[in-house]
Amino acid sequence: MTPTRGRNEPSTMLAVVAERPGPLGGVLALRDLPAPDDLAPCEVLVRMLAAAVNPSDAVTVSGAYASRTSFPFVPGFEGVGVIERAGSGVPEGMIGRRVLPVGAAGCWAQYKRAELSWCVPVPEDVPDEAACFAYVNPLTAWLMVERFCSGGVRGVAITAATSTIAGHLAEVLDEHGIRPIGLIRGTPGRDVAEPSLWRAVIDTSDPAWPELLRRASGGRLDVVLDCVGGPQGVPLVRGLTPGGVLVHYGLLSGEPLPAECFDGRDGRKVEMLRLRDAVHSCPRHDLPALFRPVFERMRSGRLLTRPARRVPLSSLPEALRDSGCPSGKVLVECER
Repeated sequence: MTPTRGRNEPSTMLAVVAERPGPLGGVLALRDLPAPDDLAPCEVLVRMLAAAVNPSDAVTVSGAYASRTSFPFVPGFEGVGVIERAGSGVPEGMIGRRVLPVGAAGCWAQYKRAELSWCVPVPEDVPDEAACFAYVNPLTAWLMVERFCSGGVRGVAITAATSTIAGHLAEVLDEHGIRPIGLIRGTPGRDVAEPSLWRAVIDTSDPAWPELLRRASGGRLDVVLDCVGGPQGVPLVRGLTPGGVLVHYGLLSGEPLPAECFDGRDGRKVEMLRLRDAVHSCPRHDLPALFRPVFERMRSGRLLTRPARRVPLSSLPEALRDSGCPSGKVLVECER
């Protein structure tokens, strides 16, 4: 056990730093920072192998969560790495284990310091490229379907249906025998993944889309899974079957749901699902079990993410300067 830096361990590390609040493309810089040295009891040093870029990173860097974000900081909520060193109280066998260091940002760096209890072991048969994307989208999709789409639910609609997480939702719903209705904004060149998993796909740029949704659902819409927000939420809530629920888990429109969505008419309601709240409310010793269904599906070829781009850590600020928060998933290669 080596709680202080080993002889061959570098004294500095490359890290991408958000220097101030703002858009991803304008406030990131590559820095050579001191590598973590002394580790507290039950802390580990994770050598990052790969990380991901998510809309949640862009939201945090924008300054939206000012009460819990201090600048400058290293972004990156999702990634996979290897435990390189450990403080006292960490079992010897954890050295060399691949883990997902969740619970806080910091993955856009060569090393991340974390409490062992926040490190989820990665099964040996799940490759780095899959494990890198195992947290934000797959776990959110799994939790939403399990919490809101079980029992007698049959009619489900999903907004932003061309997104990665929408594809994951369709995969998990398929296990329940549910083919969802996808709502898209008609972006040229983009379509839903695995069209066979969808009952219908509706373009919301068509003024008649609420009626098209009613027809496609056969008048029964139990659940809407929404990551868009904004005025579109009103016809979505109104289109629900009495007692139905709109599950709100994102804000791609940049606009909140109107107050009219929350009036509770005919028992229709809005529920929020925030991955951070779900993970932070889970007892730490139960985190591996929380991720187990995700890893099981990855082994069978589901809940996998194919990165649109691979970017070395050293090139990430430049890459995001060119594209902001990209539409396709970016895999950040963290090793030197």
